Amino acid sequence: MKNIYFTSDHHFGHKNILKFTERPFATVEEMDEVLIERWNSKVGPDDEVYHLGDMGLCSQGKLRKILERLNGKIYLIKGNHESSAMACHSRFEWIKEYYELLIKDEDFERGEQLIVLFHYAMRVWNVSHHGSYHLYGHSHNTLPDLPESRSFDIGVDSHDYYPLSWAEVKAIMQQKSWMSPFGEN
Repeated sequence: MKNIYFTSDHHFGHKNILKFTERPFATVEEMDEVLIERWNSKVGPDDEVYHLGDMGLCSQGKLRKILERLNGKIYLIKGNHESSAMACHSRFEWIKEYYELLIKDEDFERGEQLIVLFHYAMRVWNVSHHGSYHLYGHSHNTLPDLPESRSFDIGVDSHDYYPLSWAEVKAIMQQKSWMSPFGEN
């Protein structure tokens, strides 16, 4: 059975990200290897991964070699650093600016949950007032999490450099204190 994962902001090959985000790696090569290992420790070959941007800042040849080592079918939501990823477009199932994903899940009233996927954080999004979820990246764990908002930073800097499964995303969202303005759950 395939699983669904979400992640963002790997910045493969990007030396300056080590300083910018204070990542705990001595070299960019060490960072890349740990990111690949943590991705593959959770994601299987047939799993789906929604990557919310900034896959890598390196040559397209280097990124292509990294992408070949990553498990799963990867769907890319474009971030602000995607020139190398765009050159490797054949490795992705698709590349989009924004995406609304419906996940079948009987725990929800209509048997499905809408997740709005975008590289950037939004204060409101499609049917946010009815409880849809929003996952974003870009901020590298610098935006405070809002407990009353059904959104959060899915980037690797926020989750110990691992992608999160649908079950993990759902568990985080269920801990939030969001209240519908219409009295819905």
